[in-house]
Amino acid sequence: MYLTMNRFKVKIGHEDQFEEVWATRDSHLADVPGFMAFHLMKGPERDGYRLYASHTMWKSEAAFAEWTRSEAFRAAHRGAGSHREIYLGAPELETFESVQSLMP
Repeated sequence: MYLTMNRFKVKIGHEDQFEEVWATRDSHLADVPGFMAFHLMKGPERDGYRLYASHTMWKSEAAFAEWTRSEAFRAAHRGAGSHREIYLGAPELETFESVQSLMP
């Protein structure tokens, strides 16, 4: 399994707008080979921002890399910079490769 996480610092007072952007966005992930799951997580309020993280789970790093080169990726990110006023800086991408897992 391969996990990608984008961390977003959303300015206080813009949380509803951020969540609406994600709720109405067509991610184009459902039919992408190797895609397993997506979660948008709301974190704590910190120094003037609310932390959010988007998580995607993939069957492999190769599946994620293939998606980043696809038309689905380009379509999902079209217009991504149009809401810059709600963020404190750019999102921070972090990636993780599974070394151990336990599932019920």
